[in-house]
Amino acid sequence: MNSVLVSVGAALPKKCVLNSELPAHLDTSDEWIVQRTGIHQRYIAGEDETTVSLATAAAENALSKGNIPPREVDLIIVCTATGDYTFPASATLVQRNLGITSGVAFDISAACSGFIYGLKTADCFIRTGQARCALVIGAETFSRIVDWNDRSTCVLFGDGAGAVVLKASECDDKGLVYCKIHADGSLANLLTTTGGVSISQNSGFVKMNGREVFRNAVEKMHCSLCDLLKANNMTVNDVDLLVPHQANKRIIDNIVEMSGLNPEKVVITLDKHANTSAASIPLALNEVSLDSCKNVVLLSMGAGFTWGEALLKL
Repeated sequence: MNSVLVSVGAALPKKCVLNSELPAHLDTSDEWIVQRTGIHQRYIAGEDETTVSLATAAAENALSKGNIPPREVDLIIVCTATGDYTFPASATLVQRNLGITSGVAFDISAACSGFIYGLKTADCFIRTGQARCALVIGAETFSRIVDWNDRSTCVLFGDGAGAVVLKASECDDKGLVYCKIHADGSLANLLTTTGGVSISQNSGFVKMNGREVFRNAVEKMHCSLCDLLKANNMTVNDVDLLVPHQANKRIIDNIVEMSGLNPEKVVITLDKHANTSAASIPLALNEVSLDSCKNVVLLSMGAGFTWGEALLKL
């Protein structure tokens, strides 16, 4: 049994904030942000928008595109670091919103690698016969956990959600044919928050060692790409589309240069969405046409450190 990608959906908050519209007290500029990150704008959730509402909208969009009735879904995984509640899981609330009353629903917290962690988990459920139709959703409202007085972090993030539907198939040459996930907790202090439920009874704010996060992101995602190509007897020329985590264009540019991949095959959406953490890869997938693609490679790296790579054959 194999996991085949059926459809992709997305949802963004109503409010779009350009670099030039950021608060004046941040002492930053459009030129400064674009030069260092490639980000031009981001979407920020309003008072009536939450991680769950965005996740639900993305799921509905994916189901509609795939012409799939919600009753067929027997697994929902929401990948997020910014769930609506400590509990219940955001996935159960999405399940409720979709009118589904059976199956399995839970969240995965792996920060920016959450979506690939979610794909791997859903694939295991499908391959072992525990699910036949899975919704994997990356959804975040990172604007709620950044310090809007810290220009080194708040300008980097945005809110949004992306969702994919995976279905069980006996077609061995299509679907999620390769997916590996990794972690190294010894580096956890390089990208973290200043608080949490057990430590401070609040979420805290994002803090990071930018230089070390950048270096590790380039190194780990490049190695992931090399490992994926080797494991599947491929070269960079066999890659039709590379969809990396959308954190910083300079990180992506470094990986592309080191691997020799054609830059025209790389999906870039961070200019429009900024870093939406677990939502960035499905949001990027939703922005491109997959009709003419055979080999689609996904790369991620996030806090923990966690990272992962996946190969979708379409």
